[in-house]
Amino acid sequence: MKAPVMTDTYLNFANSMMGSRIASALGLPRPVVLERFQAHQPVIDGDVLVGAAAGAHWLPSLVQAFKSLQINSVAHGVPSWTSLCNQVGMMSGRWSVDGQTGARVKALVFDATGLQTLEEADSLYQFFHDTVRSVLPCGRVVLLGRVPAQCADALQSTVQRALEGFMRSLAKEVKRGIAVQLLQVDDDAKGTLEGALRFFLSPRCAYVSGQVVRLQAAPAAEVTQSDGANGNAAQPLQGKSILVTGASRGIGAAIVDTLARDGARVVCLDVPAAQDALQAVADRANGTALALDITDPQAPNALVQAALADGGWDGVVHNAGITRDKTLAKMPEHLWQSVLRVNLGAQASITQALMEASALRAGARMVCVSSIAGMAGNVGQTNYAFSKAGVIGLVHSQAPRLAQQGMAINAVAPGFIETQMTAAIPLAIREAGRRMNSMGQGGWPVDVAETIAWLLSRSAAGVNGQVIRVCGQSWLGA
Repeated sequence: MKAPVMTDTYLNFANSMMGSRIASALGLPRPVVLERFQAHQPVIDGDVLVGAAAGAHWLPSLVQAFKSLQINSVAHGVPSWTSLCNQVGMMSGRWSVDGQTGARVKALVFDATGLQTLEEADSLYQFFHDTVRSVLPCGRVVLLGRVPAQCADALQSTVQRALEGFMRSLAKEVKRGIAVQLLQVDDDAKGTLEGALRFFLSPRCAYVSGQVVRLQAAPAAEVTQSDGANGNAAQPLQGKSILVTGASRGIGAAIVDTLARDGARVVCLDVPAAQDALQAVADRANGTALALDITDPQAPNALVQAALADGGWDGVVHNAGITRDKTLAKMPEHLWQSVLRVNLGAQASITQALMEASALRAGARMVCVSSIAGMAGNVGQTNYAFSKAGVIGLVHSQAPRLAQQGMAINAVAPGFIETQMTAAIPLAIREAGRRMNSMGQGGWPVDVAETIAWLLSRSAAGVNGQVIRVCGQSWLGA
């Protein structure tokens, strides 16, 4: 795994023998070095403990998914599940309250879809009260819930909405590099659960935590040809042609490397001034370099022609972006316009052109790179925040249209990521950015790339119109 541009001195110090003692004695935070994906790794290295509220109905689907993913699972004592656990060969029983009697586990999965009343929420408390201290460092917690708007009555909707607050608070309590998510699963989306678990239980989501992701019904072809089912989990993007803009360095270069690792043929795009660096990235990934200014009025047509020459593209990653920071009162008009043209206008016009020209293949998936600045705002970044919030609007507006054509579009919103750009931030602000999240550290470019690679794969079937923050559960803009 390639290290980030910047070295987090405090992270290294806090995890050294002497540093850990000093940090502990002074009551200083001790962020855990995150486990990140390595080639030939299992989905998860350890057992998964499963629990549920009364009325939950996902155990058969979970068992099937765990079997396919080669995960060993144990059911926390749920009386209504006893006979079913016996049928599927899953161990069951009450877990230790103090986390010492029961063995340590790598993940917890709780099916909360059956919660309808406040009294029933006690099962949520009981499960996590008994088990949360049993989770190993860099472990995973996944809750399954319903979309509140689709609930049968107001009380059920209220309780299901309450899961978001529970999940985000738990994510801030567990620390030790443990990531916590809530998957809202539509009743007709059972075929999409395995792909989501493949990502959210794995080291690939090391810097993703505190997220709510909806799983909807997906085209049958996407489900039946899932990464696990086609025997190609090691290279889930094999045979796919994918465009990545802003590919010459930083997050863009990491995206290219990750997609190539997963089997994709990558078309790497950046401005002509970055030609040399762009070519080096493309060569490393056995991809194609395309030097082009995406704000050029002819750029959309040029990309349409390039896509058609390739027989159509299977994916597009709108990563290119710039910052031109000034407080609004001091911002020249050209700085406002340049950021909007690159970060938002080009994405919209290129997407429109590719769709109108049918330059995307069946099942194509797009990913747009937004930012937590588009959610929380930043001083001196009205132009940047406008553009990145607009990217989210683009995703939301285009998702239904693409769904009608069997395609999907999603966004990632990075937080503090260790790049050349963040290395130039003043020390005090940089340290605040690193520590003001549940992981207590900055993310790596590969963390963004892993999430994008998943969203481009069949494992993300049923995920459309979503925004996933890659921010370690930043405390800003939650």
